[in-house]
Amino acid sequence: MSRRVVAFAPGSIGNVGPGLDILGLAVEGAGDSVAVEWTAGPGIVVADPGHPELPREAEHHASALAARAVLDRVGSGTLRGRGISLSVTKGLPLAGGQGGSAASAVAGAVAVNALLGSPLEPMALIDCCLAAEEAVAGRHADNLAPSLLGGIILIRAMDPPDLVRLPVPRELWVVLARPDQRMRTADARAVLPREVPRAVALHQAAQVGAMVAALALEDYALLGRAIDDRIAEPARAGLLPGFPEAKAAALAAGALGSSISGSGPTVFALARGRAAAERAGAAMREAYAAAGHASEVRVGAVDRVGARIVEDSEPR
Repeated sequence: MSRRVVAFAPGSIGNVGPGLDILGLAVEGAGDSVAVEWTAGPGIVVADPGHPELPREAEHHASALAARAVLDRVGSGTLRGRGISLSVTKGLPLAGGQGGSAASAVAGAVAVNALLGSPLEPMALIDCCLAAEEAVAGRHADNLAPSLLGGIILIRAMDPPDLVRLPVPRELWVVLARPDQRMRTADARAVLPREVPRAVALHQAAQVGAMVAALALEDYALLGRAIDDRIAEPARAGLLPGFPEAKAAALAAGALGSSISGSGPTVFALARGRAAAERAGAAMREAYAAAGHASEVRVGAVDRVGARIVEDSEPR
């Protein structure tokens, strides 16, 4: 029996409000898993893409693209005439705004790296995942970085990637409310403004700075005030029926702050403590229902671990 390695990568929130493309947060619970094993034939084969709508071609699937980038980085000689088979288990929705393509890429890269004996460090894996994410959703790391590393990550720079791990307040909880909708990242990015007024840019920068300070100080009130996105949220709100009502309901129920998760349609809210998060989640579900939309709501803490190996079976 061939050695089999399975890696899991959690879902994530991109942007986290005003941090367009530069702030990301991993969420406990749902994620994607990728199982890899050696095959006799050459190359990378996607045995199971994880969903009927996802491609089976290795050159188009996020996990396989990341796996290929790992192999290229390590050196093709490591294959020694063998190939690699990937089987994906999707725990995250397609086009759901929960970092699904990023999680698949991260899990694929981590699993193949482990299969090869873990020659690559995390920052090298970020580069490999970026190659995959760029091909399917654009070059940004606000979902990739927290999915791989866990916690809350600030992307200070992209070329080369310079990532800053931010403190996670002890009582911080996350609510994710996903209406029965889909939103392609490309469509959501298409509506972003090409230019923003100076006042908006300064305001946005101030909110990101305030979020960093709030996380370091465990200042929950400041954290909530800083979730004030004046670039992506106004541009995308019209694409997301029920979003304004869900956000208003979350805030009325006691959430610290709320905005669009990544490109949407998922809406996130941050809360102090699980009980407050549960109340906000229930309010968001009711708001979507009143607006005529079914929704799926889940509550979780920040995932501080990130991607991990969940199975590593040696040949028998």
